[in-house]
Amino acid sequence: MDTKQLAKIDLNLLISLQILLEERSVSRAAERLYITQPAMSKTLSRLRHVFGDPLFIRGSHGMQPTPRAQELSLNLGDILTNINHLVAPATFDPADFNGEITLALSEYIGVALLPPLIQKLHSIAPRLTIKTLTRVENQMEQLSKGTLDFAIQIEQAFYSSDFRTVRVASNPPAILVRDTHPLTKSKITWERLASYPVIRLYISDLEQIEIVRTSDTFNRVRNPNQSCLETSHLLTSLEVLRTTDYFMPGPASILQNTTVAEHIVALPLPVGGEYTMDYALVSHRRTEGSAAHQWFWEQILDTLATLRIDADQFNQAKDSKH
Repeated sequence: MDTKQLAKIDLNLLISLQILLEERSVSRAAERLYITQPAMSKTLSRLRHVFGDPLFIRGSHGMQPTPRAQELSLNLGDILTNINHLVAPATFDPADFNGEITLALSEYIGVALLPPLIQKLHSIAPRLTIKTLTRVENQMEQLSKGTLDFAIQIEQAFYSSDFRTVRVASNPPAILVRDTHPLTKSKITWERLASYPVIRLYISDLEQIEIVRTSDTFNRVRNPNQSCLETSHLLTSLEVLRTTDYFMPGPASILQNTTVAEHIVALPLPVGGEYTMDYALVSHRRTEGSAAHQWFWEQILDTLATLRIDADQFNQAKDSKH
């Protein structure tokens, strides 16, 4: 686009020209623009210089537009209307929104969050496209670049001022097993856990909370011959749990989806395994001016609020086991 000519134009001049075309009078145009008649005459002089044309000629019936002014009048109203729409405050109607929003979240969060969220959004924003990604490295960088709109992740110790964050849950991790697993029959200890095979679910932003891998207590008593399954597929992990004596450290929130987690129960960690996983919803400040993104942020928070597991209740259940 050649912006040289545009740089010469003061938008106020175009507005004045539109008023002059409507009023055909310098004095009446001045009244509408709340300026003096001499100021309006000076504006008309500037317009004549910009367009290289008299624009208006005085006649017996007032000011008459020249052919050039008539030509300008054919498009000027639409141009000013479009500019007005461009600078007007953004309006947002979910029912008409047909854009795409990209969300990064681990699969174990998705199985709890996405079914109720999608059900809700389908009725109020039927044209919205939601793209979810479960394995995204360097999430903060992706949020900055705009390849991600939102991320739900383990809360980091520090976020720069470029990011908007809110803690959405604080859940203790659990030991996930089938409902008839021997571990459900009596008190869990690290020694007992070491005698059963373990599933380590790989999640890109959760390596730091793999309880079995990082627990010094567990590592001291770990059976070197213990079987281990490492996978990034949550549904596969849950199916293995249902049919074997494997156990898997993970958040109890998985059980929010009763269909996916059928016959799976969450047991508290042994003594010495008191951990809490804090989750945060994160977006970049670049989306603050987007009505669509602000609306979607609220939809996530509202849905998560209905799914939040009461950590105190879980801790009470844990205490009753010991």
